[in-house]
Amino acid sequence: MKQLMLGNKAVARGFYEAGCCVVSSYPGTPSTEVTEEAVKYDEIYCEWAPNEKVALEAAHGASLGGRRAACCMKHVGLNVAADPLFSISYIGTDTGLVILVADDPGMHSSQNEQDSRHYAEAAKVPMLEPSDSGETLAYTKKAFELSEQFHTPVFVRMVMRICHSQSVVETADRVVPPQGEYVKDQSRVMLPAQARKAHIRVEQRTLDLKNFAETSDLNRWEEGSDHTMGFITSSTCYQYVKELFGDTYPVLKIGMPYPLPDQKFRDFAASVERVIVVEELDPILENHCRGLGLKVEGKSLFPMVGEFSQSLIARCLGLPEKESRGITDPIPPRPPVMCAGCPHRGLFYTLKKNRCMVYGDIGCYTLGSFAPLNAMDLNVCMGASLSGMHGFLKARPDYAHKTVGVIGDSTFVHSGMTGLADIVYNNSPATVIILDNSITGMTGHQQNPTTGYSIKGDPAAKIDLEALCRSIGVKHITVVDPYDLHATDQAVKEGLALDEPCVIISRKPCALLKSVKHQSPICVDAAKCTGCKSCMQIGCPAISVRDGRARIDTTLCVGCDVCTQMCRFHALVRTERRDT
Repeated sequence: MKQLMLGNKAVARGFYEAGCCVVSSYPGTPSTEVTEEAVKYDEIYCEWAPNEKVALEAAHGASLGGRRAACCMKHVGLNVAADPLFSISYIGTDTGLVILVADDPGMHSSQNEQDSRHYAEAAKVPMLEPSDSGETLAYTKKAFELSEQFHTPVFVRMVMRICHSQSVVETADRVVPPQGEYVKDQSRVMLPAQARKAHIRVEQRTLDLKNFAETSDLNRWEEGSDHTMGFITSSTCYQYVKELFGDTYPVLKIGMPYPLPDQKFRDFAASVERVIVVEELDPILENHCRGLGLKVEGKSLFPMVGEFSQSLIARCLGLPEKESRGITDPIPPRPPVMCAGCPHRGLFYTLKKNRCMVYGDIGCYTLGSFAPLNAMDLNVCMGASLSGMHGFLKARPDYAHKTVGVIGDSTFVHSGMTGLADIVYNNSPATVIILDNSITGMTGHQQNPTTGYSIKGDPAAKIDLEALCRSIGVKHITVVDPYDLHATDQAVKEGLALDEPCVIISRKPCALLKSVKHQSPICVDAAKCTGCKSCMQIGCPAISVRDGRARIDTTLCVGCDVCTQMCRFHALVRTERRDT
């Protein structure tokens, strides 16, 4: 049956049709929806793992148990999974193991713009790269076949534009291969003696895969009528080239960016007068061409950064851009902002008031860096707030009583626990603030080990953060409601005054959770409002100023009372009804 399908949904459908039985992932845009779609198939066991390293190890364990398995992550998550990746490449697989990684050219929701194709080459793991949803479904199924044919994990690399766009797919029935038999094999124990032999096998496997790449239709040569120019391209860039030129020029469409064929590149280059390589981010295809001694043009024409488009490619080639439709009226900038009633707002307001150096982390609380709060000094990666703060305090002990590290509940479980262990073990006078909003917020409300629910919403074991921190060795643990500005301020002041590690747990559910019951909204008593704008200091999107007076949008306000605690003139009061 044919239907329109998002790229991420097509991956999940590929898992289903290929007979995949286990999917372990950690949420991260733009890959999150793959697992959220896969869990809708009762035949597939799905889980949110604490982090990407655990997800890959769990999926590999399932494949060793004889069932096809997969794990999903975004590009920066692959950094976390890199440790087991390289060893699993050596160990190999008998039953299919697929690693779905989603890159984010343009950094729509990421802190960097890395190109995951480098990992395929570094770990010597084959990679497939679809250019639409139809190919995504087909390539996902093909990845399991290649995994079993060549005894290797296989990457499927997506990019944001493929993940979140729709095209036609043709679905088929699910086919589950017989469960593989587990056979004890001590050559998989990666001691040096075994690892040396495994490396030899990996190199031979790579040669076999290169031979496969020469003839595979994954790398497709499309003829054109005009041979004055030819394009080597992949992924979204293939779509842009075809939209610009149709069948005018020959195109070598690469669907398997590692390992790449040699002779196919040479033959294609010999068939055209001018070879142009079009690829987002790093010059992987271009460098391969140059390594073969081919004369090509690539990054001399196109940028190294950001997403491409039809217009960009046309502009870089000196061609007229296709006419497009858009809004011509100027649109005011709309920077990202914490939601109305976000529990993190009161905490960051308190940190700003206390002039803290704030070592941030990855999550929706990163928005505390924006005006008017401006209450975050830096963020690096998941978990770095705690280990980074520890190192900072060792270098700058004079900052001990004005530095905090902030980290979300899901991020703390992902990679913050080891940072806290480092702080306690090496005795840093560090103030750790865990922002417990009862969910993984930034990626769209996924459960995690601190929420008490599984990926399907079923009751599950729940980590007790207070008990966990206590077991690590923290003696001073305080739990506060961030809606209570006085209590939050007192907890921060007390924590900063200590000469030993302490943990403050800022606990309040995300305001967007369906289970949260809000109070009636706040309204403005215009007779009492002086227009001092104190309430604007928290950056709540429900609050604005018109005609010199505060105004509250009661359709947004959740009645959190943070603004009322800031008004010295008692001009903000609770209403008994919500405007409709």
